[in-house]
Amino acid sequence: MNIEIPSREELGEILKKSKRIAVVGLSDNPAKTSYMVSKAMQNAGYDIIPVNPNAEEILGVKAVKSLNEIDGHVDIVNVFRRSEHLLEVAEEFLEIDADVYWAQLGLANEEAYQLLKEKGYTVVMDRCIKVEHALTR
Repeated sequence: MNIEIPSREELGEILKKSKRIAVVGLSDNPAKTSYMVSKAMQNAGYDIIPVNPNAEEILGVKAVKSLNEIDGHVDIVNVFRRSEHLLEVAEEFLEIDADVYWAQLGLANEEAYQLLKEKGYTVVMDRCIKVEHALTR
């Protein structure tokens, strides 16, 4: 795969200037990675917006069914969906004009990456936002 990840310094800058993170595939199960990572980011001061069509509320925040339902600007769309779903999420990402598309550790999709890079977006794949946040503080 031909996917270039921003440097750790660049990731640090992204995380410093970002405030709102929409989490696609955020589970309401506290044992799931998406929940643990999002809770840690919420505790670090980020505004977490759960995107999960099967949940009413996660981490004390009303969940939305899709990115299109979010009011206001989103800095980072953090994706916890299997790699084969990343392109579909990328297409939805384009509709809301967020700043950064971030696929969690273990997730990558070259088609989604190319689509977003061609349009000038910052794309992070196969990196854990919580780990990067801890490393760049």
